[in-house]
Amino acid sequence: MKAIIDSILTKENLTRDDIITLLSIKDEDEQKKLFKYAYLIKEKYIGKKVWLRGLIEYSNFCRKNCYYCGIRNGNNNFNRYVVPDEELFEAVDFAYKNHYGSIVIQSGEKNDKKFINHIDFLIKEIKKQTNNEIGITLSCGEQTIETYRKWFESGAHRYLLRIEASDKNLYNKIHPADKTHNFENRLNALYNLKKTGYQTGTGVMIGLPFQSVENLADDLLFFKKMDIDMIGMGPYIEHKETPLYKFKDSLSDKNQRLIITLKMIAILRIMMKDVNIASTTALQAIDNLGREKALKAGANIIMPNITPAKYKENYLLYENKPCISENAVECTGCLNTRINLIGEEIQYSQWGDSKHFEKRKQIKT
Repeated sequence: MKAIIDSILTKENLTRDDIITLLSIKDEDEQKKLFKYAYLIKEKYIGKKVWLRGLIEYSNFCRKNCYYCGIRNGNNNFNRYVVPDEELFEAVDFAYKNHYGSIVIQSGEKNDKKFINHIDFLIKEIKKQTNNEIGITLSCGEQTIETYRKWFESGAHRYLLRIEASDKNLYNKIHPADKTHNFENRLNALYNLKKTGYQTGTGVMIGLPFQSVENLADDLLFFKKMDIDMIGMGPYIEHKETPLYKFKDSLSDKNQRLIITLKMIAILRIMMKDVNIASTTALQAIDNLGREKALKAGANIIMPNITPAKYKENYLLYENKPCISENAVECTGCLNTRINLIGEEIQYSQWGDSKHFEKRKQIKT
């Protein structure tokens, strides 16, 4: 097995079978070799650098009823909220004054006119407030291409829309069978984001019920085929107020989900050397050092949660979410220390755009 893995790591392009072999590594020393190799690639193409995205969980109202999600429309056992404008702008001001390069506005999925226009208003005001110095990523779900253009023209330049599962059959198992949860619509939305000009991000959950190692290999190949600019992958963590919770006893244990997520990050870094890869908060829900381990496996983006603390407990996509009692000051100070301890350096006051995106843009021009 050792010789096979060494041979795979020397390849310029990995096949599906190569990816499955790497994902199936059990030996801890071989896993460490994979992570170390991926980190060397990160050093070469990205550097020992981490970019911050200040995450603002703007609203937990959602029109969707996804079977895995704690804020799904069908869950009434928590309080719905929208962060008032003045509190959102305070969070932006914190990010700006503390030299975050970018923020992320994330919300449940809505597509009514009032929501669309208000997100547009927020984008324009944030750009004014920060003298156009702070980058804006949106994660507000499926929209029409006209809406994507509207927001792009107002100043948002990155968009994260996780596919959650790139296999249609698996996608259909974790979503209701109706027009609101349509695989082709999700896929088309990603194409529209790229067409509009966004740095386009997507991602999957790892360790889902019904998910196979072959599914995960195909997810990585999907990212490459789509020529995605930024990827956010995290371990699936069950939530008791969701339909998928009944399958909890069939899941691999959480530490196994953590390990295979780290392998997914490492393999992705090997396959797509210059993309932005997020070290997601869900990793820390399993292991206190989960995000640091992801950085050492090839990730380069951290998204500290700067949502006003009183709203955090009502944006629980999964259970045991970390840092919900911390305010933005505590979160930032902690992250800076932890990242420095692993030999990485936060790049303050920089947007941290995807090098993959920039290279593709240069080729087109």
